[in-house]
Amino acid sequence: MTNNKTAMIDVGGGFRSIYGAGVTDQLIDRGITFDKCYGVSAGSANIVSYLAGQRGRTKKFYTDYAFRPEYASANNFIKFHNYANLDYIYSTLSNSDGEYPLDYKTFAASPTEFTVVACDARNGHARYFDKSDVHQDNYNIMKASSAVPVACEPYVIDGVPYYDGGIADPIPVQLAVNEGFDRIVLVLTHQRDFVRKAKRDAAPAAILKHSYPAAAERLKNRYRTYNEEMEVAEKLAAEGKLLILAPKDLYGLDTLSKNSEGLEKMYQDGFEAAKAVPEFLAG
Repeated sequence: MTNNKTAMIDVGGGFRSIYGAGVTDQLIDRGITFDKCYGVSAGSANIVSYLAGQRGRTKKFYTDYAFRPEYASANNFIKFHNYANLDYIYSTLSNSDGEYPLDYKTFAASPTEFTVVACDARNGHARYFDKSDVHQDNYNIMKASSAVPVACEPYVIDGVPYYDGGIADPIPVQLAVNEGFDRIVLVLTHQRDFVRKAKRDAAPAAILKHSYPAAAERLKNRYRTYNEEMEVAEKLAAEGKLLILAPKDLYGLDTLSKNSEGLEKMYQDGFEAAKAVPEFLAG
């Protein structure tokens, strides 16, 4: 037995996040737990189902529900200014009277700590929610963390508008280190050698600037934040303190783009990659 303090970080990434669903299903199968989990964007949803012990739940959302127009569609965007209907995903489907309820009691009883990253739209700062912010049939912090700028309106909690946590702290590895964790599993949804480019966020940042200039500035510079945080992750990995799990291919998936074959392959990638976790944690 070791005295390592262990953590897992799931960075999310829209439909690519099914990779993390494969990872967490493997971990559930093996009975592996962590002292703390960090979820960014859709990664927070993976973590919630994982802590609730609901194997296969997140996969069903991606491979079944996600193809419903109510879940994510251009029609949603036209009607509600939200390509992904976060209330449908995290309330209609997930509440106690929903089609696939979250096992809230098991989630709440889990001893694992939980942090969800969101971006305060007013100032562009990261907001770190925790388990005390999650209540039965109130999964708003996951909605806030998953509100992709321009594709979605900011999600408002207690009068504060929030956007996707990936804008402010896309790979919160340094946060985990600062909080004392010395064995960290990092779940990515881009290939490990991916380098984020400035142009990827330039257009949405230009649109966002008119309503939330500080968040737009943070979005415009997300490429720099992402790349710098990946440098920290690679350094820790070289020191044996961090294990990086990353897909071998994206299989045609992107944040808002999906196909059935790609989703299944990405899930299997994550499921297989997570077999490396037990040995790493025991080190």
